[in-house]
Amino acid sequence: GTPQKYDPTFKGPIYDRGCTDVICCVLLVIAIVGYVVVGIVAWTHGDPRKVIYPTDSRGQFCGQQGTPNEKKPFLFYFDIVKCASPLVLLEFQCPTTQGPLPARGKCPDRYLTYLNAYSSRTPGELEYYRHFCIPEFKNLQKAPIKVLKDKECPAMIIPSTPLARRCFPAIRAKKGVIMVGNETTYDDGHGRRRNVTELLEGAKKANVVLETRQLAMKIFEDYTVSWYWIIIGLVIAMVASFIFIVLLRFLAGIMVWVMIVMVILVLGYGIFHCYMEYAKLKGEAGSDVSLKDLGFQTDLRVYLHLRQTWLAFMIILCIVEVVIILLLIFLRKRILIAIALIKEASRAVGHIMMSLLFPLCTFFLLCLCITYWASTAVFLSTSNEAVYKVFNETACQFSGQTCKPETFNTSNVTKLCPDAQCLFAFYGGETAYHKYLIVLQFFNVFMFFWLANFVIALGQVTLAGAFASYYWAFKKPDDMPAFPLFSAFGRALRYHTGSLAFGSLILAIVQVIRVTLEYLDHRLKAADNKFAKFLLSCLKCCFWCLEKFIKFLNRNAYIMIAVYGTNFCTSARNAFFLLMRNIIRVAVLDKVTDFLFFLGKLLIVGSVGILAFFFFTQRIKLVQDTAPPLNYYWVPILTVIVGSYLIAHGFFSVYGMCVDTLFLCFCEDLERNDGSPERPYYMSPELSEILLKGNLEPSKS
Repeated sequence: GTPQKYDPTFKGPIYDRGCTDVICCVLLVIAIVGYVVVGIVAWTHGDPRKVIYPTDSRGQFCGQQGTPNEKKPFLFYFDIVKCASPLVLLEFQCPTTQGPLPARGKCPDRYLTYLNAYSSRTPGELEYYRHFCIPEFKNLQKAPIKVLKDKECPAMIIPSTPLARRCFPAIRAKKGVIMVGNETTYDDGHGRRRNVTELLEGAKKANVVLETRQLAMKIFEDYTVSWYWIIIGLVIAMVASFIFIVLLRFLAGIMVWVMIVMVILVLGYGIFHCYMEYAKLKGEAGSDVSLKDLGFQTDLRVYLHLRQTWLAFMIILCIVEVVIILLLIFLRKRILIAIALIKEASRAVGHIMMSLLFPLCTFFLLCLCITYWASTAVFLSTSNEAVYKVFNETACQFSGQTCKPETFNTSNVTKLCPDAQCLFAFYGGETAYHKYLIVLQFFNVFMFFWLANFVIALGQVTLAGAFASYYWAFKKPDDMPAFPLFSAFGRALRYHTGSLAFGSLILAIVQVIRVTLEYLDHRLKAADNKFAKFLLSCLKCCFWCLEKFIKFLNRNAYIMIAVYGTNFCTSARNAFFLLMRNIIRVAVLDKVTDFLFFLGKLLIVGSVGILAFFFFTQRIKLVQDTAPPLNYYWVPILTVIVGSYLIAHGFFSVYGMCVDTLFLCFCEDLERNDGSPERPYYMSPELSEILLKGNLEPSKS
């Protein structure tokens, strides 16, 4: 942890360096090979169709090409009332026969019982009914009692509508009365009249998983009609970010103050708009309902009709604006110093313009990691085999036991429990592969974090090496290498893959522990153990702080690796003690520039977000008819806001890495040199004038 001494041979990033942390490099290669093997095994056994397509009572997909039910797109429940059983919540399967409907056979459009269809004199009535029976049912002359006993056909059919490839009762409310079709009661096929509310309960339980799928379908519809405008919004964010960065290159001081004023004005306009909406809703019916009483609603437009919503928005924006103004008042002198560092960073970025495009490379590699992880997770979760269990209406000792459909009718189960059925229950398995699926999923998550952190580390050390070559060039830019970015990237991959793997491995372990704690917290929500919840909250807080500290330490360690070519532990130690010897400068410069960059991102995201809000809610009269009709207008707005933040973060992350690198090099420069002709500073004259003659005098180590 001792300060660096003067070294006349030191000219910036060392080119004559060796490989570091070779063991971690080997471990990373072995882990990647194992990850590829896991992916191949998962893709061999997995079948994503199990997530997309409904499955009948035999475990066969409905409407999927290459399957027996290829031309049968819809799933039909023989008796959906039985779906009201609590068994649905345990097994996620209704205890009733489920059969596919042929392509021409849509969901039922009428009330009809099998007895009425059999005895009907209307031609084609029984033939129509046969579409809702099991595929093997061919004998229309078979006695109805025998057909119903063998469960070859449903006892009754009711008007239904398709939802997520399944037929559900066409339930509607008329003047507060629940109706299916135009009836409030129906014949259950056994001579009894029953209330349609029983169908409603069955449909609710059968729909326990499909409600989220229906929401997803509506969101997907919104994307299909608004994707063009979302892309336009993201392009606007990208152009705004690029213009902002280019202007920083030439007008750093003016742009920073303009940015600060714009943020304050945007927040002020937001407060004014919230107050006007709050005042406009005064006296309107239903506007005084509290958010707690309303509960969660998928249609967020409902909340905009409540005064409490706009009051909450107004309070939040007021707090944010007051905090920003107070920070500006107390940090006004520090901001002038930070502007000088941003100006120097602008010069560095100006000489290495390719650095602005480098985040695209990092983003592409991260997308590859996310795609591989997501596809592997889906294939692993769908690599189970079909498991069949005994379902019955009355008490039966074999209930819930596994069975085989091929031999079920000849087994003792049907003799002891006449109403029992062997139905598809879920996907599972008893082989060694199926037993260790949870371990493979854990390994998949761990490798995702490790590779994602490695990609981010590679981007950071590459940018750090390029900007360090700028700082340590005595005659800028004449002494800089021809292609500093590519040189830094080549050095990082050739010599320091092991060090990057080491740093990302430590961070990945902490992140996996955090994910595990979140999972345990989710599982303990229903428990009443307050001590366990308190302990878990403490652990979550500690590991959150640990993750933030490791990210900070890794970032500065990568800068030292890029400059000196030392291993990860040595670089992390040297970076930590260098920062500790300059802790005042860290607080004054580094964090103030981070705050200014945050305001820049807030300005871009806020401006694009407000524009998207007014456009998609059709409040801009010039383009009011251009905005697409949406189920949930918050879907494209949130997409634009999140996308704009990622784009702005990508551009500003280059500046952030540049500032951190220049700052660390500045601290090193102060310790190595004294500004004399024999030991001149490497910092530019403009930077030394502000930093050395201002409030930041050189620290005496």
